[in-house]
Amino acid sequence: MATETIVSPGVLLQEVDKSFITPGTDPSGLAIIGPTARGPIEIPTQVTNYNEFKEVFGTTIRSGSGAYEYFTNLSVKNYFDNGGSSVLVSRVVSGSGGWAAAASTHISASAKLSVQPFTLQSIGKGAYLNSEGPEYTGQALHSGSKDNFRWEIGNINNKAGTFTVSIRRGDDTTTSPIVLEQFTNCSLDPLSPNYISKRIGDQSSTVALDGSDYVVNVAGEFPNKSNIVRISAVNLPTYQYLAPDGGVATDSVNVSYSASLPITSTGSFESATGLNAPSNVSASYGSSAGTMDISGSIQGLNPEDYTKAISLLKNKDEFKFKTLVVPGLNQEYHSTTIDTIISNTTFRGDNLFVTDLTAYGSTIANAKTEAEELDTNYAAAYWPWVQVRSTELNRNVWCPASTIIPGVYSKNDSISAPWFAPAGEVRGKISRLGVKVETKLSKTQRDDLYTSKINPIATFPDTGLTVFGQKTLQQATSALDRVNVRRMLLDVKETIGGFSDKLLFEQNTQQTRDRFVRAATPYLESLVQRQGIYAFQIKMDGQLNTPDIIDENKLVGQVFLQPTKTAEFVVIDFIVTPTGASFTD
Repeated sequence: MATETIVSPGVLLQEVDKSFITPGTDPSGLAIIGPTARGPIEIPTQVTNYNEFKEVFGTTIRSGSGAYEYFTNLSVKNYFDNGGSSVLVSRVVSGSGGWAAAASTHISASAKLSVQPFTLQSIGKGAYLNSEGPEYTGQALHSGSKDNFRWEIGNINNKAGTFTVSIRRGDDTTTSPIVLEQFTNCSLDPLSPNYISKRIGDQSSTVALDGSDYVVNVAGEFPNKSNIVRISAVNLPTYQYLAPDGGVATDSVNVSYSASLPITSTGSFESATGLNAPSNVSASYGSSAGTMDISGSIQGLNPEDYTKAISLLKNKDEFKFKTLVVPGLNQEYHSTTIDTIISNTTFRGDNLFVTDLTAYGSTIANAKTEAEELDTNYAAAYWPWVQVRSTELNRNVWCPASTIIPGVYSKNDSISAPWFAPAGEVRGKISRLGVKVETKLSKTQRDDLYTSKINPIATFPDTGLTVFGQKTLQQATSALDRVNVRRMLLDVKETIGGFSDKLLFEQNTQQTRDRFVRAATPYLESLVQRQGIYAFQIKMDGQLNTPDIIDENKLVGQVFLQPTKTAEFVVIDFIVTPTGASFTD
């Protein structure tokens, strides 16, 4: 702030801005690991609304004689319905090979061609219906599934050497095509900006174990523009056999190439849906929950099927989120996998894992036993299961608490901030999400759960379903045994970390240290104003950065925080006094 020099008498009015608010990422950004009907695997994918989620990952599927919906879908929808802005979805598929990769489809349908111009391949995995071969335009299409896909070649321009590739829904018809994606003016010329691999994408990924971590190896030159297919091969130099006048070259050397472009045609992918059909799960699971072998599978998958998806989210440089849920896994039956998730969450140090303790139909005693096995402030547990409305199935389904808690966090952050408790009548009501709870808890039962670090979901006549606790699973008593403090610290670490990144490879001098203090101070002052902390202190001086520390190429700083505490116990004394008593004392 510039200071005006006062020479003659007068009134000096100055402004001091203490309302600094540092813009940041979505404080409640969600990552979810679990099965979906279809979609990409092994590459976590960001979606920003539920319609986008449905487009990429699908919704309900058929299993047995009825419809089926995954917890993943319900969690994502509840999150967006309550103001969430982004979800990182890591799809899980069976590691047993029960859902094989879709077979490649050669786009040709012409007996005259001895070489296929290019090959399409499904991005997702899964085997489900519609394994027919090519169908020619004008002929009847085989009946497929709405979850499957067809390809279509059209708008052939021999002179320009271009064509259109359309991806259609599997149950459409010749007379009523349902186009899901369309790529126009595609070319087989790799020098063209419309080269088919550029237009659609040709990247594929494999996940391999490197030491103790999984790594993603990406093949292909061009990013995938399609959510359904990729180019797996282009038979070059096909384009070279287009004559300059737009005709077809017929020189004696390459006479076998009687044509260079695919003809107008349609066909089916072979097992290309990527549908995660749970063959061993009753479709009625959503309403009765007890029809699944909970100890052996989670909505048609085994706990080990989650290993890759969990490990891929370990890299915080690539994926950012503040809350993690894996609905379907629980400590009672999947403790080894839960331990892995907690270990990875602690390693990242930038998110809170909302875990489930028990399967449907369990008891308070079991929930307490499972909670006692966990000790971390990077995870929180809620109980019991909750019944929510499925708009896709048009009925209520039973879900673990982790499917609705991200929505509670999102609502909390939209009306307050991450350091406010996502609990109680103001920010913990879940009546929009939940219909009823598996167990109606008495006050004694709520007390019993809370003593064991379990956050109860209570039922009250006036407010309905309400989250009535905000403890982490840390066993020792400290400020970090509360969800609001943990989430506040996550926000502070992210913001201060952003300031710190700018110090890397700078000179380790007092000027650099002062620059950090000047950047961090307004943010922390705003945090005081916004009730996130009571007070703070920043130290980054010569006392911390001794010559020995500097010689190690280190820059050391300290940020002291006094987090605000919530009023979880309101005590009001009602004092009855005799007539004539004074109220001055």
